[in-house]
Formats: sequence, structure tokens, C-alpha cells
Amino acid sequence: MLWRSVVGKLWLTILLLVLVVLLILTFLLLQFFEQYHISEAEEQLTNHANVMVSILEEQEEETTRPLIERMAASYNTQVLVITEDEPWYPAIDHANNIFLPVERFYEDNRLSGVINEREDVTMHGDFSGSGEENDEIFVVGVPFVSTDGEESSLFLYQSLNVIEDTTGETQQIILLSAGIAIILTTVFTFFLSTRITAPLRKMRQLALDVVKGDFETKVPVISNDEIGQLGNAFNRMRRKLNQNITELNQEKEQLSRILLSMADGVITIDRKGAVVLTNPPADRFLLALEYQNEQEGRTTPLPKEMKKIFQQVVGMEQEQLAEVDVQGRSYAVLMTPLYDETFVRGAVAVIRDMTEERQHDKLRKDFIANVSHELRTPISMLQGYSEAIVDGIASTEEEKKEIGQIIYEESLRMGRLVNELLDLARMEAGYLHLEKEWMDVKTLTDKMEKKFQGLSSEAGLTLESSVKGDEAFIFADADRIEQVLTNLVHNAIRHTESGGSVLLEMTNNQDGLTAAVIDNGTGIPEEDLPFIFERFYKADKARTRSKGGTGLGLAIAKNIVEAHGGYIAAQSRMNEGTTFRFYIPSDYEKNEEQ
Repeated sequence: MLWRSVVGKLWLTILLLVLVVLLILTFLLLQFFEQYHISEAEEQLTNHANVMVSILEEQEEETTRPLIERMAASYNTQVLVITEDEPWYPAIDHANNIFLPVERFYEDNRLSGVINEREDVTMHGDFSGSGEENDEIFVVGVPFVSTDGEESSLFLYQSLNVIEDTTGETQQIILLSAGIAIILTTVFTFFLSTRITAPLRKMRQLALDVVKGDFETKVPVISNDEIGQLGNAFNRMRRKLNQNITELNQEKEQLSRILLSMADGVITIDRKGAVVLTNPPADRFLLALEYQNEQEGRTTPLPKEMKKIFQQVVGMEQEQLAEVDVQGRSYAVLMTPLYDETFVRGAVAVIRDMTEERQHDKLRKDFIANVSHELRTPISMLQGYSEAIVDGIASTEEEKKEIGQIIYEESLRMGRLVNELLDLARMEAGYLHLEKEWMDVKTLTDKMEKKFQGLSSEAGLTLESSVKGDEAFIFADADRIEQVLTNLVHNAIRHTESGGSVLLEMTNNQDGLTAAVIDNGTGIPEEDLPFIFERFYKADKARTRSKGGTGLGLAIAKNIVEAHGGYIAAQSRMNEGTTFRFYIPSDYEKNEEQ
């Protein structure tokens, strides 16, 4: 509504202020002019009475009566002359038609003072005794001495209606002027308030636009007064606010990008333990915790594992480092308090997946233990049988020959282990040199079948091979590819029970060579599949060792295949069989040269 706006309030305030001032001024002016007219009438009537008295004092009564009558008529008044003989009224008939009986002048204490005490009297009132306001009369009484020495009195009076008529006209003029002043004030005030508040309304609209995110529009400045200065200040504030918000958005975007690109998880927690900010790795960590704790959604602000660390951080006001195991993976959690000056307002946690590091530590320890164990066995046997020969326990040539054969086999085994370790070290260091040539896939397949035919027959297995594809040759290192196939086929035979089968399947196309070794043996446990290509990793260490394995063959095979630019993978189900498959691209050499 109008009176709720700045325009209405300003207009109404100025209008009320002017109205009050005009009312007070009108009242004072009316009082002033009323008193002024009464004073003027009193002075005028007194002057007229004095003129008449001076005439009566200088001339005879008979000669002055006509003159007095004409003067009273011209003055629009009534006159009464009281002498010692008798009072007389001039024969006057005018608009006022006022007539007071002579007795009233004797009876009234105020008027009788002129006759009895010879005092001048000037007063007004209701001398008729009617009690009505319209019957008020203005009377001037003057004592005088006639030419014949008689003490006489002259009373000149007239109705106050004449004065009131004059006052009424003045009042109308004053009220009309006040009304015009109010109208002009209303128009001027509305115009002025509109001019003043127009920039304010514009600023209000722009402020609402700023709230909505529009920082481009600026306030038009058309004056240099306070409103113009306010407009300039608003424009400067808008530009500064736009700059600050832009910088904040850039920092927020930068922080968001950093958090999204981080490999570590980041969780920001407030004072109450509620999660405020997370990045994708942290989300995955929290989801894994919720699944492990059998929670559907975040029923608590923090999982119990994280809540315990958070309570320690807030209580001790020190960073805490802890390790949390979730779904078989190991996470390191570093939580640090966040301060608001000196008050801890929350905490930030950095979460790193340490599973691979822990696995590498374990593999390193296992590697040392496995190398020591693998070398200790043949060394112990060499030492033991050598002592038997030195001590003369083996007395016959046959016993010496048998002991020598065992020593020879164990030395071969130890040499094979050392050579495999050296090959693997060179491969992992990037020193593997490939002697590539055009290799006949069918010839290699037949060679592998003949090589393991005797071993498979001894194990009671069926060994088969097949060659598919529209290409006969592949550009690769034949010896290394044979080494890979030897390892895979040998493993398949060792881990397949009697009556089983092993299939070597070779597929050579324009894209490259795909080799698969398929058996229906005991299989590999699911939890061991991700680690079978690691050094010395054995799914069943006792069984593998009993069958002569060192745990290095698959690691060597992986490095050879990857050196050709390919990949190797394994699929297995327990008690159903295992499939090892590797791929060698045909154009890897060309891409490598480019």
C-alpha cells in the first residue's frame, strides 16, 4: 500500500507537517485579524464620537442635530445624546436597525459611569439583554459640556455584525489560501518524494537482482547529491561483490577439482560429527564401511570406526593416525583437527588405501622367505649327501652314483632358481632383449605338444592342441613365447588330476596371436587369482613345492608377454578347471618403431 512505501511515508509526513503549521498559522491569523478589526472599529468609533462631541461643545444643540444625524448615518451607527433636560435620538433608520432604550444607559453600571462619573467608556457586549451572540453591540460613551454649560453625555454605538462580516471575509481569504497551500504542498511533496525515492526503488530492484545472481546491471547515477553518492557506493559494492563471488567460485571450483582428482579420500567433519564434505574415494570408503556394518544408508553421522578416531581428535586436539580394515582392504586414516581461531570446529580426515603397500610388504617378506627356503632345501641336500661321501657312508659305486645323481639334480634345481631370479630381475628392470623373427605358429604348437606328450602320458592326462586363424606367422621372440607356453602347459599338467585333459589352443589373425591353455584340474581359489602373477606367490605352497614349482614362472611369463606389448590373464573355478590366456599384437613392433 501507499502508506507502507517510502513515497507514501515521506509524502504523508511532509503533508501532515505542513497541515499542522497551516492550521496553527490560520488560527493565529484569524485571532489577529479579529482583534485588529475590533481595535480598528474601536478607534474609528471613538474618533467619530470625539468629532461629534467637539461639534456639540462648540455649537448650539438646535443647529448641530441635523449634522449629528447625518454623521451617524454616514458612519452607520446610532447616536444618543443625554442632557440635563432630556435625551434625544436622531431620526436614523439604517441597515443595522439598532435601538437601545435610554433606561439601559442609566441601568447598566458600565454605561452609567459616563453619566454619573463623567468618564469615557469604550466597550462591547449584549446591552439589549437578549443573551444572543448576534445582539452584541459596540458602545463608545463620551461626556461633554454643551455651549450653555450643561453636563451632557454622547453615546455612539453600532452592532458587531459589521465587524464580523469583515472578519468573515478575511477568514475566507485565509482558509482559501491555506487550502491552495495544502494542494500545492501535496503535489510538490509527491513529486519530490517520487524524485527522491525513484533511485531507491531502482536500487531495491537491483539488490533483488543481486540476490538472484545478476551482477551486471548497475544503478544509473544522475545527480551528485547523497542519493547519487549512494548509487555510486552501490555500484562499487556490486562490482566488489561480483569480484569476490567470482574468486570464491574459482577457489571452490579449484578445490572441487583437487578433491575429485585426489587418489586419497578426504572427509570434512563438523563439531557434531556430521559429514560435511567428501570426495569420490571417501564416498567409496564410507559405503564399504556401511556395507560391512550392515547399515542401510548413513543412519549415524559417522561409522563407529571413524567416530572413535574423531572423538580422540576433538578431545585431545591432536592429529590421530589409525588403520581401518574394510572388506579385506587396509586403509590408513590421518585425521587432523580444524580450528576456528582457538576453537576446534571439526576435523578433516585423509584416507589412503594401503592394501597394495601392505601386500607389497608381505610379498617382499615372502620373497625373502621363499628364496631362503628354496635355496636352503637344495643346499641342505647338497651338504648332506656331500658329507655322506666325505664320511664314507656311500661305500659302493652304485651308492656313490645315486648320491651324485641327487647332488646333480639339486644343483640343477638351484641353478634353475637362480637363473629364473636373474631373468625376472632383468625383466622388471627393463633389460629384457627380445630376438624377434617370423615364427610359424603351427610349428610351435606341434613342438609344444610333442614336448609334453610324455609328461602328460605319465600323469594319465590327455594333451590336445589346435591352431585357428587366417595367419600362419607372427613376428615375435620364439624362444620367449615357447618359455611362456612351457610354463603354462607344465602348470596345467601338474595341477590336473589323472584322467583330466589339457588343451593348447592357438588363434592367429591379422590383429595378433591369442594363446589359451585350458585344463579341467583343481582350479585356483578366487581370493588368490589377483596375486598369481606375483613372485613366489603360490595358492597351495605345499602342493606346489612337492611338484617342483618355484612360484616364479607366471611372473616371468607376464613380463615376457608385456614386453611383446600384450597381456595375460587367468580364469578359474575351484574343482572345475583353469584357463590361462595371453595375447600378442601383430603390429606392436611397428608401433614401437613409430
